[in-house]
Amino acid sequence: MSINKVCTRCVRKLLRREVKLLNSKRNHFVYTPDTTVPVKGDRLEMNMYQAINNALDTVLGTDKSSIIFGEDVGFGGVFRCTVGLRDKYGKQRVFNTPLCEQGIIGFGIGAAVMGTTAIAEIQFADYIFPAFDQIVNEAAKYRYRSGGQFDCGKLTIRAPCGAVGHGALYHSQSPEAYFAHTPGLKVGTYIFDCYDYFGKAM
Repeated sequence: MSINKVCTRCVRKLLRREVKLLNSKRNHFVYTPDTTVPVKGDRLEMNMYQAINNALDTVLGTDKSSIIFGEDVGFGGVFRCTVGLRDKYGKQRVFNTPLCEQGIIGFGIGAAVMGTTAIAEIQFADYIFPAFDQIVNEAAKYRYRSGGQFDCGKLTIRAPCGAVGHGALYHSQSPEAYFAHTPGLKVGTYIFDCYDYFGKAM
């Protein structure tokens, strides 16, 4: 018997076994959503951008040291998440920045070190890479580098990821995993992780 026939026979056997496994009704994991989520106060149904806007509004309203800055946030942002906030809190607390992601994050680090609650917005997560050095080598290591004397723990970087399905390579990436593996950073993705941070679906 030739090697080719043996290999072909083995491949057919393996394929049959794989098809059986795929057609199997058994599943080792069954997702069951929580049905009893404790809600404190009135419940208001919002879409994601409204929830983000509401969370930012809450932070600005309760923390007088908080500021929001980034590309076009003064006009409401490309996803309309900061609509009305500049009118409500003033252009000293909600303001546009130049198109310089490294500068946005560098400014945010400095503001947070000085005690400000800094919320830096990167318009699309795809554009966070020019600021990678500031985030990974400065923000993440600030507390460690200063022996615990200083930190920039009041810095939040908001970067919408995977948001535009038709945006191709510069508007649809999800680079948060790069930062999730960096000691000194906390990465919240989507609604579930951010709920605890802002108390809302952010």
